[in-house]
Amino acid sequence: MRIAIFSDNFYPELSGISDSIIQLARELSKLNHAICFFAPKYSKRNYAIVKRPATELDLGKKIKIKRFFSFGFPSPTKQARLVIPGAWRWLSVKAFKPDIIHSQLFFGVGLEGLLAAKLLSRPIIGTNHTRIKEFLKAGYLSYQWLGRISTRYLNWYYNQCDYVTAPAQSFLDEMLANGLTASSQSISNSVDMKIFNTLNQIDRPAIKRKYNLSKFVVVYAGRLAFEKNIDVIIRAIKIVKQDFSEINLGLAGHGQAEESLKGLVGELGLNENVKFLGTLNHHDLAELYRSADVFTIASTSEVQSLTIIQAMACGLPAIGVNCNSIPELIKSDNGLLFKPGDYEDLAGRIVEILSNTDLQQRLGQGAINFVPRFSAANIAKQWVKLYSEVIEKYNK
Repeated sequence: MRIAIFSDNFYPELSGISDSIIQLARELSKLNHAICFFAPKYSKRNYAIVKRPATELDLGKKIKIKRFFSFGFPSPTKQARLVIPGAWRWLSVKAFKPDIIHSQLFFGVGLEGLLAAKLLSRPIIGTNHTRIKEFLKAGYLSYQWLGRISTRYLNWYYNQCDYVTAPAQSFLDEMLANGLTASSQSISNSVDMKIFNTLNQIDRPAIKRKYNLSKFVVVYAGRLAFEKNIDVIIRAIKIVKQDFSEINLGLAGHGQAEESLKGLVGELGLNENVKFLGTLNHHDLAELYRSADVFTIASTSEVQSLTIIQAMACGLPAIGVNCNSIPELIKSDNGLLFKPGDYEDLAGRIVEILSNTDLQQRLGQGAINFVPRFSAANIAKQWVKLYSEVIEKYNK
């Protein structure tokens, strides 16, 4: 098959969406499928933020990347780009001769994908990775009236698609309740188990020295964004410190909330306990996970958290909010849940794991047993099956 993948979010932007679709493309190419990404063109500054050279990714002979002219756009990563849809870009899609088009987001690039599908008479699958109302609530835009408009727009966009997917079933159920009528199913994102695993042995003391971490380590990885509620984790660490004076919270990532979070750390007297580690590549992130004791996430905006799966693949028990799609990943045998926004409840969960070595080991092993279903090879096979079915139905 020849698969055109459209995404408003792509390398080098810090994003689980970008990571998952690049990983998917690599696996599809191993199965002898050809892929062409259509994505925004990023500035040199966008690359510099994540300390990457401003050069194109080399993903192999079967994977091409076409970039669309774009403008900078305010976002938590400070890297987002906005593509203004045009009436001519579909010609570059035509030159690729796709059998199917796969749209990953619904902004400018997503609209280009939808237009190309209509003009080229090709089937289109639309995947929704974004719980946009949570972003509006976080204060990026006025929530009340834009929330209603965004719901109408999303319904229109995804109902134009021949098939719709979402990484989590609970999120797909929300879309169906809000007006989605297109055929649909849930297909998970994937994680690179060659990097995130427990097979690669590390020198834990050396890694802790590298990041100046103490005896007990809680870790969060991802955007440092307001909708991620990282302040809840920091406030919990203040309480945990009463029982574990050598507690450290390692925050891996960057984003517009960073300065605000640093201010909170200073206000709570946690400068020696909370470490801002910056954006780490996958190999360094996997090492960080393996050197830690527990992974935490307080976000209520997740559709599917890849960082939870990555951490679990490295043997970490996870603590997350009992909200939306998080309970689809965190079960009683691999982690603990806490009430959204309740930092005292979170602190209690952290103390519960750090105080009980047997519990920590049991949950860690449960995490390892849980994650093989998210391997890139398994997920790619699901996509090949769906692509084939949608193409066959469309042609009929």
